[in-house]
Amino acid sequence: MSADSPPISLDRLVTTVAARLMAANAATSVVVSQEVLAVLVEYFDVDFSFLRHNDHSVRASVLIAEWPLRPDVPDPDPLKVVYFADADPVFAQAEHAKTPTVFRPDDDDYQKRIAEGRSLPQTSMAAAPLVSGDVTTGVLGFVKIGDREWKPEEINALEAIASLFAQVQARVAAEERLRYLAEHDDLTGLHNRRALIEHLDERLAEGRPGPVAALYVDLDRLKTINDYLGHSAGDWFIRVLAERLREATETSMIARLGGDEFVVVPAAPTSAEEAERLAGRLCALLRQRVSVDGEMLTRTASIGVALGSPGRDSTSDLLRHADQAVLTAKGAGGNQVAVFSDEMSLRTDYRNDIELHLQDVIENGALFLQYLPEVDMRTGEVLATEALVRWNHPTRGLLSPASFIAVAESINLAGDLGRWVLRTACAEFARWRALGVAEGIVLRVNVSPVQLVTDGFAASVADVLREFDLNRGSVCLEITESVVVQDMEMTSVTLAGLRDAGVLVAIDDFGTGFSVLSHLKSLPVDVLKIDRGFVADLGTNPDDLAIVRAVIALAEAFELELVAEGVETEVAARTLLHHGCHRAQGFLLSRPLSGDDMAALLAKGRVAVHYSASPSV
Repeated sequence: MSADSPPISLDRLVTTVAARLMAANAATSVVVSQEVLAVLVEYFDVDFSFLRHNDHSVRASVLIAEWPLRPDVPDPDPLKVVYFADADPVFAQAEHAKTPTVFRPDDDDYQKRIAEGRSLPQTSMAAAPLVSGDVTTGVLGFVKIGDREWKPEEINALEAIASLFAQVQARVAAEERLRYLAEHDDLTGLHNRRALIEHLDERLAEGRPGPVAALYVDLDRLKTINDYLGHSAGDWFIRVLAERLREATETSMIARLGGDEFVVVPAAPTSAEEAERLAGRLCALLRQRVSVDGEMLTRTASIGVALGSPGRDSTSDLLRHADQAVLTAKGAGGNQVAVFSDEMSLRTDYRNDIELHLQDVIENGALFLQYLPEVDMRTGEVLATEALVRWNHPTRGLLSPASFIAVAESINLAGDLGRWVLRTACAEFARWRALGVAEGIVLRVNVSPVQLVTDGFAASVADVLREFDLNRGSVCLEITESVVVQDMEMTSVTLAGLRDAGVLVAIDDFGTGFSVLSHLKSLPVDVLKIDRGFVADLGTNPDDLAIVRAVIALAEAFELELVAEGVETEVAARTLLHHGCHRAQGFLLSRPLSGDDMAALLAKGRVAVHYSASPSV
């Protein structure tokens, strides 16, 4: 207030201060507090004022605002944080004071401490504590060089103003707590997805230094800990690993995305090589043992690494690439690091396309069947045909089963797909039989692992055979060797049910593991199909020949039919014939045919063959 302005009343002063402090928030509280202190210094005609907050967690007083500002303050300011344990008795009163205190020049002890500590002449001071409930949260102080008498009504006004500052302090603390909760994970105290996105948006802005690395960390098989010891143990395990990440990457942004997934963003620009090395160190760190409820447990981690260029890549691009990389690492068995590549992106986009549209194509007719004849290589006679599902994709063209069967199994559509294939193949097979061209022919249909272990599968197959009036022994279901041993008890029951229904069973891709050898005698199996991997190099690879001869001997010993898959060369055909395997399918004999073309071939009865089993093979 200027000398020409009439003095305002203390009540008006308190009202003015209240109005200014009411508008303060976490972002503006320091500036507003300085402005209010400036008004109070002028009004009370003092030389210096300060606002300090108490941090009871470390027993310290922290300077928040002061007036006038001190331009020559050193960095760090020795008065910014004062620990009560080291403070003089006068200062230490601010830790728990509940009522205002006044110090004047006639207080010899106070003046001596001021003169020694700050080299100032005699001063007087009024200090009003900030009180919230029963807790002293800070102090509002005013210093006058020389003597100043503080009237009771002035002290009352200071007490009221200190209460207003305490309310601002509580409001700012609440805002900061809400902001903290909005940006941090409750379980670990790490940043959350929202904070991560804000950080990456800033880091990837045009003109910022790069590249920016993101390490996507996904723990392997944490569910085992939750199932074994409970979710509390799993939570403790996650907290320990989060602390390890924090200690190992002190300057990085670390966020927990939920569950057992974290993202680490190094603070400095990082090359792919540096990021991969950091990921390797984190993998080693995270697999160290953790004590949980008296158990020493360990889990490995898969880490996907991706780099983004500021101004070119978005936050969503970077996180999506890191996620694709970690999925690649987990798909390769886990406990390893994968660095994002364009090829990886293409594979992921392809898979996502398949996953998003597969349900629709099963229901709405974009799938169709082709048929691969099975031929007696001695005569060319067609003995059977295998139904092969195809997808005529609108942008990717003709897709084989290898392109979408695994996706179907991963999203629980294998059962729907298998039922469609079985019914469609049986319907077409019945049509051929009605035309009189498929007598004595066997229809082979592949079965997924999901179908085989589904309750009632054998009965559902029997229903389809009855629906299309197909006689016993005319349909053969093909299962892979690995599926047979996944659940022997369930498999045996299902295969027995299929045999009762008159369905033949073939073990497909036989020889890839020999894991079913010990069960061949007891399982109701009719056919072995030699895996194409052992057929392709027959005539040049003696190891493949040894395996094929062993499979032929097994089929003879157990009186099983034997079919060779993937016959594409004459030398392979002659080798198989020479060693006693005459049933085969492959491009040398015929490529997959449409339903109508297959019917025409069945009417003809045979394919042309131009080779024989030479003794010289």
